[in-house]
Amino acid sequence: MSASTGYRGKFIKVKTAKRRKTSSTRWLARQLNDQYVARSKIDGYKSRAAYKIIEINDKFHILKAGFNVVDLGAAPGGWSQVAAKIIKSDSTNAPNKLIAIDLLQIENIPGVISFQKDFYDPDTQEIIINALEGNLADVVMSDMAANTIGHSQTDHLRIMALCENALHFALKILKPGGHFVAKIFRGGAEVDLLNIVKQHFKNIKHFKPDSSRKESSEFYLIALNKKE
Repeated sequence: MSASTGYRGKFIKVKTAKRRKTSSTRWLARQLNDQYVARSKIDGYKSRAAYKIIEINDKFHILKAGFNVVDLGAAPGGWSQVAAKIIKSDSTNAPNKLIAIDLLQIENIPGVISFQKDFYDPDTQEIIINALEGNLADVVMSDMAANTIGHSQTDHLRIMALCENALHFALKILKPGGHFVAKIFRGGAEVDLLNIVKQHFKNIKHFKPDSSRKESSEFYLIALNKKE
């Protein structure tokens, strides 16, 4: 199935409705003709983003059974679904944890402890730390993105500020040898973030999954093996 076809391999054309904006029509057409949206429905994932973390893990092997994982910006839960199965936090009486947070509600996912919280709320980090019950995380993964206002440079700076805050939190709760994965966008300010990452992790990689939309400037920062 190509990226430009819907469920049955045929392009689905969407007509503009009277009360629907042109931009909304384009979005709907893109969704209906996106192979990963179609596959996510068939495979039972909550979003097409599940395939991004599958690709990342297949390439970099960041998730293993028994790991403690924190998922930032988790809604609707595609990444958490994938991770819970790999780390086996969904097993009966599993000792390890997968903690997920998002501004939006995350519907129940086996093996996932979720909180509907703003990452910037003063108590959010403490809530995550308490949920880990005294343990450090093996992986912090972030698919967070700031709300955009339509001004490209401002949007880029806001997104990178969010990523940098996620990084500083990860440095607090990751054990030595732990990994940090975050969505970032090209635009210039990512250089400062990368300089910080290089100080604290042994191996730094950039990766754009096939399941990322081709027109998107997003890519993923893969920071492996946190230094002592």
